[in-house]
Amino acid sequence: MKAICLYFQVHQPFRYRRYRFFDIGNDHYYYDDYSNETILNKVAQHCYLPANKILLEQIKKLKGKFKVAFSVSGIALEQFELYAPEVIDSFKELAATGCVEFLSETYSHSLASLDDFELFGEQIRLHDQKIEELFGQKPKVFRNTELIYSDAIGDFIAKMGFKAMLTEGAKHVLGWKSPNFLYCNAVNPRLKVLMRNFKLSDDIAFRFSNKSWVEYPLTKEKFVTWLMQQDSNDEIVNLFMDYETFGEHQWEETGILDFLKELPKEIITESDFVFATPSEVADDFQPISAVSVPSPISWADEERDISAWLGNELQNEAFRKLYELKGKVAKCRRTELLKDWLYLQISDHFYYMCTKFFSDGEVHKYFNPYETPYDAFMNYMNVLSDFKIRLNAAVPDDPVTTELSALNQIIEEKDEKIKKYEAEIRKLSKKKQSKSRTKSNIVSGKVITEEF
Repeated sequence: MKAICLYFQVHQPFRYRRYRFFDIGNDHYYYDDYSNETILNKVAQHCYLPANKILLEQIKKLKGKFKVAFSVSGIALEQFELYAPEVIDSFKELAATGCVEFLSETYSHSLASLDDFELFGEQIRLHDQKIEELFGQKPKVFRNTELIYSDAIGDFIAKMGFKAMLTEGAKHVLGWKSPNFLYCNAVNPRLKVLMRNFKLSDDIAFRFSNKSWVEYPLTKEKFVTWLMQQDSNDEIVNLFMDYETFGEHQWEETGILDFLKELPKEIITESDFVFATPSEVADDFQPISAVSVPSPISWADEERDISAWLGNELQNEAFRKLYELKGKVAKCRRTELLKDWLYLQISDHFYYMCTKFFSDGEVHKYFNPYETPYDAFMNYMNVLSDFKIRLNAAVPDDPVTTELSALNQIIEEKDEKIKKYEAEIRKLSKKKQSKSRTKSNIVSGKVITEEF
């Protein structure tokens, strides 16, 4: 048996508004609500809703033979709940088929695995609670932000109880080996490792609409032929890509949605491959060897490393300043600060600061709302500075100030309760006045009738 493992990443960041130096200490709201809502709804209409409809139709038509997996960040789920709850409903329909697996990841789509495993674990647990709450699945397979992986990260994930983890089939890691097999972690062999076939994945995700590509146009028949041309000993082809490929990165006019609709049946009827979820691959196949990854890899850029997020001084400075606050955040109990802390960790903020050029630079520019990486850095550091001021006020360093802060928080909470009760009293008072007027009108009506 040969398996196709089809996996999609779903993520949308909370974007910051232009937050200037003079806003620090004066305005504590950082988010560009208009852009966030507009972009989320646009992508939902172009990609999430039509693509989910196609997947649901194909799962039903192919009677369970077609299977896929999703990793949806907690940040994306929050935006769906805020701006497009119908997307959540469409994912619930997919989950109910039993042919769709939801994977684990960090809630914030963060880089926490590169700094602190305790914080990393907290974000994973937070994410998985959300997945179980919405879709009724407890994730068994882990997919780190942008497929970031190393031996140490894999060992930690195994100790958390996951059976498998997804990552990039990077050439500098595999060497002569093929990504089309199941591997295991070099430190903890209990963790199975699925490695992305980047050639076939990128043929769909990046080259599908490229008219200068020698293989253009890509048809379902051509793609299945390529699958059949893989080495006869190969066991698994892992096709991992951004879900936004379908209808957003590659527009509907390119034929990408029709390709998504037609490919599953073509694979099932014209090849000896079957579709399998990551959990099924981990259960049904045996690792052929351990894969050694001493330094972190990812699926980003030509280097397939972490330089897309931590490749220059700007990124490293922002990353260091952010995570040096983690100790103080751990003592914080203020909901609004903890939410801002989660949003500050979104990996996209660091991606925007990348200073790469050539082909990778074009990709970074496509996803970047800022004119330059330096604008992205300054904006982020302004937000971080204001957050730090608020955090220091909420969690002061000396005991006296700490006690005063705690008392102040109690007072603020009581003030909020008083405001709430006052609003309820006003509401009840209006209802009472309204009833009194109604009763008065009725009485007046009777008097008038009797006189008449």
